[in-house]
Amino acid sequence: MIFITAKFKIRPEDADRWPQIAAEFTEATRNEPGCLWFDWSRSVADPDEYVLVEAFRDGEAGGAHVNSAHFKKAQQDLPPHLAHTPRIVNFTIPQDDWSLLGEMAVPGEG
Repeated sequence: MIFITAKFKIRPEDADRWPQIAAEFTEATRNEPGCLWFDWSRSVADPDEYVLVEAFRDGEAGGAHVNSAHFKKAQQDLPPHLAHTPRIVNFTIPQDDWSLLGEMAVPGEG
């Protein structure tokens, strides 16, 4: 799978509304057949920063995502709300779901 984490520094005046601002793009991406997950979290250390964790089935699905109409629309709609260019980590990894964090296993689970 293609595993991506990106940090978005949002303009302070838009930070509280970021989930609504990005909602159309988020929903459209989650509905892509090759999208495994597309989840936003707000930083507890910086209220103007959101972290996006996303995964796509494979390179073909990732390519379909960046070539989609909703991605191209987001390239126009989202940057006016950003304070800085987002930072990204992008890897292809040989799995298709989250692994268990065995070091913090819940007793009796599974």
